[in-house]
Amino acid sequence: MTFLERIRAWWNKDAVEREEEEELAGMSRAERDAAEEDFQGRKDDVVIRERLGGGAADYESDSEPPRP
Repeated sequence: MTFLERIRAWWNKDAVEREEEEELAGMSRAERDAAEEDFQGRKDDVVIRERLGGGAADYESDSEPPRP
């Protein structure tokens, strides 16, 4: 086994295990693809929200003068 083949085997090990688990769960290939696309979309949404400052900050109270 060449070095490149060992890296590919290591890299794809998780993907193979995940596919086996999904087959046991009864998911078709199309369902797996749709779930992966949905997951990637949700990840992108989280990154965008964090970059735009859509966190849990209270911007109204930040703009008010401090209370005595």
